[in-house]
Amino acid sequence: MVATAASSAFFPVTPSSPDTSVKNMKIGGGSVNLGGNKSKSHSLKVKANAQAPPKINGTRVEGLKTEDDAPSPPPRTFINQLPDWSMLLAAITTIFLAAEKQWMMLDWKPRRADMLIDPFGIGRIVQDGLVFRQNFSIRSYEIGADRTASIETLMNHLQETALNHVKTAGLLVDGFGSTPEMCKRNLIWVVARMQVVVDRYPTWGDVVQVDTWVGASGKNGMRRDWLLRDCNTGEVLTRASSVWVVMNKLTRRLSKIPEEVRREIEPYFMNSDPVFDEDSRKLVKLEDNTADYVHKGLTPRWSDLDVNQHVNNVKYIGWILESAPLPILESRELSAMTLEYRRECGRDSVLQSLTAVTDKDVDNLGKFGNIECQHLLRLEDGAEIVRGRTAWRPKYAKNFGNVDQIPTECA
Repeated sequence: MVATAASSAFFPVTPSSPDTSVKNMKIGGGSVNLGGNKSKSHSLKVKANAQAPPKINGTRVEGLKTEDDAPSPPPRTFINQLPDWSMLLAAITTIFLAAEKQWMMLDWKPRRADMLIDPFGIGRIVQDGLVFRQNFSIRSYEIGADRTASIETLMNHLQETALNHVKTAGLLVDGFGSTPEMCKRNLIWVVARMQVVVDRYPTWGDVVQVDTWVGASGKNGMRRDWLLRDCNTGEVLTRASSVWVVMNKLTRRLSKIPEEVRREIEPYFMNSDPVFDEDSRKLVKLEDNTADYVHKGLTPRWSDLDVNQHVNNVKYIGWILESAPLPILESRELSAMTLEYRRECGRDSVLQSLTAVTDKDVDNLGKFGNIECQHLLRLEDGAEIVRGRTAWRPKYAKNFGNVDQIPTECA
């Protein structure tokens, strides 16, 4: 019916004559009054080319119209050649209403367990409101040359869940995790220490589940921990712990946590042990004469800055690895990392990355098993930005993974 209505809008049918009365019918151009018994012969005007009345079953039928009797059509003008737009609009409306009905009748029940848990990737609060959980699918642009997710990818996932945790709790106002009371005092959070242990890297198509929570760290710090699991098997892939402190956004100096801010965040503190024993070894300061590799001339781009107008802490990891020796990058994967953030880095900074291989012959790195490195990221004038230590294990053959595999359960 929709198609018929639409076609009739463009090809209108000429309506038949409304005069269907049998009292006045034209035959051959004349008029006959059938209402009475008398007829006037002188009133009949017959055309020279008029046809004889038609016959039905051999019987002459009087009073039927022929083709010549039809009224002449009106003159063709631009207006009367236009289609009936009201019919066209009605047809389009009918189509849309039918489509909307079918749309509402669709079964939107998720077919995958990970979609059921977090269908839009926003995350949710679990465990009495103290733990935030979010799922991530490893994208093709998040993997590196080893066909696994890069360490920067994992760190970005950790940072994303931290921000979404604060947002879901209703405390995110401006900046990276700043609470309402912090914004009143121009205060922001900055990371002071980060420790990460990677048991296994996910691959393209894997769905990972990240849990994060916060707790107290001394008098003026906050600890945030993460657990990253394989959403299909529940296997723990990465564990991370960090310490955050408060900085004044205007003076760029560290600050104590005001009591008003403490009252905002303490209800969300979780009394739990760290996800691993902290590596309390002191991070050494490298110098030119103690570093085995030095990479100079590192400069931040505009895209490296965060909303607080300093370089995002994940970018520092990439700069640290710039000076890691190529034989290590080719034959090993990063298994653990400890970073101490000493100073923020601005847009106009020029940095140097220094790396020293601990107790190993740098000319024969391929012959050893696990390797540990010391790192330093500094400005050209020598001011320290980040001290670091990394651990590396030999790479093992890994399958690329079946991208068509669908997780069956995600707790």
